[in-house]
Amino acid sequence: MNPKDVLLTFPELLLWFPLISGLIAFVLKKGDHAKKWALTSSFITVGIVAASLFFTDQKYFNFNNVSYFWMPSLGSSFALMYDGMGRMLCLLTAVSFPLVFLSTYTNDYKKPHSFYGLMLLTQSGLMGVFCAMDALVFYFFWELALIPVYFLSSIWGGEKRIQATFKFFVYTFAGSLLLLIGIIYVYLHTPEGTFSLRAFMEAKLPPGKEKVAFWLFFIAFAIKMPVFPFHTWQPDAYEQSPTGVTMILSGIMVKMGVFALIRWLVPVFPYATQMFSNIVVVLAVTGMIYASCIAWMQDDLKRLVAYSSIAHIGLMCAAVFARAESGVEGVMIQMFNHGINIIGLWIVVNAVEKYWGTRKISELGGLANTSPTLTIFLVIIALANIALPLTNAFVGEFLMFNGLFAYGKWTTAIALISIILAAVYTLNMIQKVFYGPVRAHYPLAGVTRLDKGAVVALSIIVIIIFVLGVYPKPLIELTMSTVGAFMNKVHGL
Repeated sequence: MNPKDVLLTFPELLLWFPLISGLIAFVLKKGDHAKKWALTSSFITVGIVAASLFFTDQKYFNFNNVSYFWMPSLGSSFALMYDGMGRMLCLLTAVSFPLVFLSTYTNDYKKPHSFYGLMLLTQSGLMGVFCAMDALVFYFFWELALIPVYFLSSIWGGEKRIQATFKFFVYTFAGSLLLLIGIIYVYLHTPEGTFSLRAFMEAKLPPGKEKVAFWLFFIAFAIKMPVFPFHTWQPDAYEQSPTGVTMILSGIMVKMGVFALIRWLVPVFPYATQMFSNIVVVLAVTGMIYASCIAWMQDDLKRLVAYSSIAHIGLMCAAVFARAESGVEGVMIQMFNHGINIIGLWIVVNAVEKYWGTRKISELGGLANTSPTLTIFLVIIALANIALPLTNAFVGEFLMFNGLFAYGKWTTAIALISIILAAVYTLNMIQKVFYGPVRAHYPLAGVTRLDKGAVVALSIIVIIIFVLGVYPKPLIELTMSTVGAFMNKVHGL
């Protein structure tokens, strides 16, 4: 087949199909038609991404890149590129949504057509973020991914959803405003007067102005990851959002910030990155220790998982700014693995809350007696989350610490404390919730069977954990070209 005969490239398919699917879901108001359609369309998206993985060779270049005029008067083109990092994160996005829909299939939502429509619009926005090569296109999809989440959380969230969503809105709106100012600021200094990534990397910014632009971009991305001290919106948002939305927030949306560091921040501001890397690494490592300590003290399962996620993202941020090749390789594969593992944890939390009516660790105990299947899944996923050898997170975490060690031995020693803390709060949670004394007040204490959808989703996650734990080579090879280009830019300055 000739690439020129293809009407739509893979990036376009991954944008348009979820977008159109979401619009269709809005009109499916009868019964559970919207739910069934969302699940079906999410599997079709997985098929599109799976097909795209076979077209990695340069001879299929036209399948994976597209650029046409969007706003020519401003020098902005609708430019999309489907490189290794984009493929990997689009794969994560595609796989995550059916896992979410399967594991929450028996959950009841008011106006399900609106809920699933907004979820699919979020998927379209995420795909756009990971493929965009024009700053305005990137910003457009950045907002498209966020806006549906405001409505999902404020309409279908918990009792304190309004306060949590307002806090989430204030943080993300401030970040988006700073990002837009930064984009315009750099655009005014581009030699071609365009918003393309290449033009941004060639922008003639004096050192003082580059420092300002760096912080405008970095704060916007730090809020989204989030990195200490821009993290305070996250635990509340995770706790009050519907579990399915929380899975997307923690599994995929936080990766938008890490992705943006690698795609947009460091390559565009290499001198400022070198100058401020010490500050960012200190913030990231501080956040790792702080979040791990707070997670240790939590009595709510959702908040415990939320703070553990902050610690993991802090390590990714530190590894990016350490600017060592092994560390960046680790970040690439850990973005995927962390997304899979954290979704698995949320599925377990959703099952615990659904069947036993509480998320409080102090009110739970002996769940292994009533649900041994859930216990097995939880133990495997939790141990993967703390990077036990032979699980998927081990390789990425080892590479990130190796890159951080090349940056600074004492920094690495302090960061390694987070591993000990993670083991402490994870094993403590497993012991108290699943192997502690049996509580007699469970609303459904006799439940022993999980929903079929949750079992399927958790089984897929466990398979991924062991396959990538033993054989991570596919992810490493997929992102190798992106790592090489990143390191060339860092060392070329």
